Order: sequence, then C-alpha cells, then structure tokens
Amino acid sequence: MRLTHLKQAVFEANLSLVNEGLVKLTWGNASGIDREQGLVVIKPSGISYDEMTPDDMVVLDLNGNVVNSRLKPSSDTPTHLVLYRAFPALGGIVHTHSEWATSWAQACRNIPCLGTTHADHFYGDVPCTRQLTPEEIRGEYERTTGEVIRETFTQINSMEVPGVLVAEHGPFCWGKTPAEAVKHAIILEEIAKMAFRTVMLGKSNAVQPAILEKHYQRKHGPDAYYGQK
Repeated sequence: MRLTHLKQAVFEANLSLVNEGLVKLTWGNASGIDREQGLVVIKPSGISYDEMTPDDMVVLDLNGNVVNSRLKPSSDTPTHLVLYRAFPALGGIVHTHSEWATSWAQACRNIPCLGTTHADHFYGDVPCTRQLTPEEIRGEYERTTGEVIRETFTQINSMEVPGVLVAEHGPFCWGKTPAEAVKHAIILEEIAKMAFRTVMLGKSNAVQPAILEKHYQRKHGPDAYYGQK
C-alpha cells in the first residue's frame, strides 16, 4: 500500500509540473523514493502527461533495476539515482526545462540572491554546475549529470539550497517529498525571472547578508517564527 501511495504522489507531482507551466510536451520528470524499501518511483520515458496514470509510474531500485513495470523509466533516471544516493535527506526530485531557470542554465550562470523572495527559500545563490567535458557527454551522460550536481554541492547544504542549474541544460530541484520538490521548482522559476529583470535594471550585487540571514532563518532556522505552529 505504501508504494501505491508513492506512485500516486509521483504521478501528481508530474501533473503539477505541467499545470504550473514548468513543463511543455514531455520536457520534464518527477520522482520519489521510499527510503525504507530502497525503491524509487519515476515518470516513464516519453509518455504524454495526458495519457499517464499512477500505475504507469516506474518502480526501480537504487541500482537502476526495474522492479515492476511494463514501461521504461525516464531517460534522466540515472541522474535522479545519483542524487538519491548522494543526499539521504532527499525524498523527491523534479527536473524541468522551465524557461527562466533554463535561460540561466544555458548562460552557465548562478542565480544570485538579490532579494527577500529568493532568501526566503534558498540560502544563497542557486549554483550552476560546471560544463560537462566532451568525454563525459559521450559516456554515461545522465549519470555524469548527477555526479556533476553532487560535485557542485560539496560545500553547499543540499537542503538549504534545494535546487541547481545544470550548465547548458536546465534545473533540477528537490525536497523531502515529491510535492515539496515541485514547490521548489515553482519558486526557482519565479526567482530566476525576478533575478533576470533585476540584473537588466542594473543591480547584480547580492542582497545584504543580514537580509539573507533574517529571511531564511525566520522560515527555516531553529527559532523560525513564520507561519502557524
């Protein structure tokens, strides 16, 4: 029954990406993990969102072995698996080609933290990975994409900065659940849009450190006071 619930949650996360305007055609995917069972559920490859059902979600183990499905998993599955293995706190991952965040990724630029909207949710810049080498691209491309994300977060807390831009590609976001990963993807797209406009208006220096600290900690810190108890 627990796996049935996870398949439903991943199915709903995938539909949310479309409904929120973050995915066109089949340009994205969402996954979730059951840590106790060591099983990942992910969108099937190349299937129209209009045709999918919860039962179409593909179940596989952390080594990429399909457990029970008649469909192939998303081509980005190796990336998701690297991230789940690297970051034990992750419970859901989404990948999109949303236009504003992808624009920063294609420019190979971090999204700077320029104001409070960003600071409320990401504890500093959203990083962009290094570019993959030609050898990495010709090799196990999707797995290496995950590895370059892992490498980028060597000195960054993945739960304080719940998203990344893959250079020349697009964004990946994550959270404790598939639904939270979608929320972070929505936020990332909005702050990418705001940051672009802010830079175009002539401001590129980061928000004051005191503002970043205040806004992030009041929502996520040990003495957080935003919202209801």
